[in-house]
Amino acid sequence: MHKPETVCPIPGGCPGDRCLCPLSRIMAGMPVRIKRLNAPPEVSNRLREMGLGEDRQIRLLCCQKNLICQVYNARLGISSQLADYILVEPVGTSPAGP
Repeated sequence: MHKPETVCPIPGGCPGDRCLCPLSRIMAGMPVRIKRLNAPPEVSNRLREMGLGEDRQIRLLCCQKNLICQVYNARLGISSQLADYILVEPVGTSPAGP
């Protein structure tokens, strides 16, 4: 049976069947959906308060020392270290597997 293709936003691709990687590794301009927050509870709660919660679709606008994300109609700047806690998948791809 043919598995649906995923478009990995990082060079070299993601290991495994699903493309799930830190926001800090995404290329600018790529729309993604937040799937999991791997931060301590107090940090995860603050990210959710800022609009960066699970299942939220965002777009990375700029990725240099700090990252700028578009969340709804607002731009939000976060550090690359904080972006490491935010696991995302590309929007518009189907998850592979059952």
